[in-house]
Amino acid sequence: MIVLGISAYYHDSAAALVVDGVPTAAAQEERFSRIKGDAGFPRRAIAFCLDQAGITLDQVTHVAYYDKPLLTFDRLLETYLAFAPSGFSSFCRSMPVWMKRKLLLKSTLRRDLERMTRGAVDEERILFNFHHNSHAASAFFPSPFDTAAVLTIDGVGEWATTSLARGTGSSLDLLSELRFPHSLGLLYSAFTQYLGFGVNDGEYKVMGLAPYGEPAYVQHILDNLMDLKDDGSFRLRLDCFDYCVGLTMINRRFESLFDGAPPRRAGQPLERRHLDIARSIQAVAEEVVLRLSRHLHRVTGLSNLCMAGGVALNCVANGRVLREGPFDRIWIQPAAGDAGGALGAALSVAHVYGQTRRADGATDAMNGALLGPAFDDDEIRAILDGQGAVYECLEDRALFETVADALASEKVVGWFQDRMEFGPRALGNRSILGDPRSPAMQRLLNRKIKYREGFRPFAPAVLRDRAGEYFQLAGDSPYMLLVAPVTPAHRRPLTADETARTGLEMLDVVRSDLPAVTHVDYSARVQTVDENANPRFHRLLRAFEERTGCGVLVNTSFNVRDEPIVCTPADAFRCFMATEIDVAVIGNMVLRKEAQ
Repeated sequence: MIVLGISAYYHDSAAALVVDGVPTAAAQEERFSRIKGDAGFPRRAIAFCLDQAGITLDQVTHVAYYDKPLLTFDRLLETYLAFAPSGFSSFCRSMPVWMKRKLLLKSTLRRDLERMTRGAVDEERILFNFHHNSHAASAFFPSPFDTAAVLTIDGVGEWATTSLARGTGSSLDLLSELRFPHSLGLLYSAFTQYLGFGVNDGEYKVMGLAPYGEPAYVQHILDNLMDLKDDGSFRLRLDCFDYCVGLTMINRRFESLFDGAPPRRAGQPLERRHLDIARSIQAVAEEVVLRLSRHLHRVTGLSNLCMAGGVALNCVANGRVLREGPFDRIWIQPAAGDAGGALGAALSVAHVYGQTRRADGATDAMNGALLGPAFDDDEIRAILDGQGAVYECLEDRALFETVADALASEKVVGWFQDRMEFGPRALGNRSILGDPRSPAMQRLLNRKIKYREGFRPFAPAVLRDRAGEYFQLAGDSPYMLLVAPVTPAHRRPLTADETARTGLEMLDVVRSDLPAVTHVDYSARVQTVDENANPRFHRLLRAFEERTGCGVLVNTSFNVRDEPIVCTPADAFRCFMATEIDVAVIGNMVLRKEAQ
């Protein structure tokens, strides 16, 4: 059975191909179009998936769409009616789009697929999955667990904003759900907008900013914006938000709760209250997720938890669930957002139509999330020659020694290898790497490579067998979705002056012997690297360890601010030349900046 999954027309479009229940290819459209968060029909991503399997659309058993558009339309109509006459202008803007494209989505999909001239698809083969079922399926079916509780939290999908489910073997059963407009994802996005960051893009910035502040507004939020229950369910004070019928997330009543201060504009200086508000909404989000996970454990009695949905990308909350929650093991879909819904829809359809599933309890089915395109050395040579690049081709042994030496000399390395990652994290195949022991590396990467806010932390990639030495992490974190504290043995005692610093003044304090990846609260977003899942990246880490005694590297995505992660060798070369990356390694080709 071959199922093509599609996420499209909202944001973060993607395609995924599942063959006999196994994910074989998946990619976001933005990587090919170079449009951040591309919401269009994922023509290039679908073409890649078909080419990867060597098939046409005629050979696809089913096409699975990740959402039920008619139910979403029902929610929009009911919401506009409930709030009328408020939101009339928003209603007038959205309805033409719905009437023209989204309401008749089956015929729209068939037309867009056939325009690819990759074969034909009968409308009978196009199926629609519930949004949260797509998320839950993306979490459970590829997981290593035969049975697991499944928690999905996002902004909204049709009506659901949070859903609790149970997965057993090849089946997935919904237990309960919270419904729009009461949404943890939308609450977090509202604060994201208030703090001056982009909705659906800046939430991770709020998470990174939070440790600089104090949780001064936690009780204020709980008293004035939401009614939170012991089981994690809640109701929001809707008159403080505008997302039901407006074009923004918040309104004047929301602002009045924070001394009437207007939203911070992008680029404005961050004040102390911004830091405290970020810390407070992060603390509230963590508390909600913890309560939900505890309730789900009470309901199911299971020891394993799977997670998906946009809120599952909040790795700080995930780390607390692992450390403080009731579950023994947690597995999180690496493409937890809407892009992963394409994969979940395909997996759901495959298992509904009889695909059997076998989980060994240890290995997931995501192939390390390395499900995107790859390029061999001949293709890389041709592309680099066409760009006029100057490079040398090294055999593997010399390559790894050369790159390890460059990293040990505090050079910044763009690392492009094998298949591209699926999801928002670079996991060692489309990565920018640095020496975590360098006190200057975090600032250098933010200012001269990524061109982004200086407060943003970077993640460590660590050899799996060395992770416990550096981080207080119970288990593996292969997809960089768990935050864990740096071990006390690697922390540095602070002086009285350093301890007294607050807010963004804390940024320049060296807190451990891995300063480039240690956040101001001694935390780190850890990626454990396994030799079987990613042998080349593991080999580079081992070479760096042999050279320096340190089994950790800084790992951030190979892109600059507001651009998608690189997909092709040409993308990598352009990013290399547009930044102050010192060395680019594309396959076995080594490019040095001074030689270009």
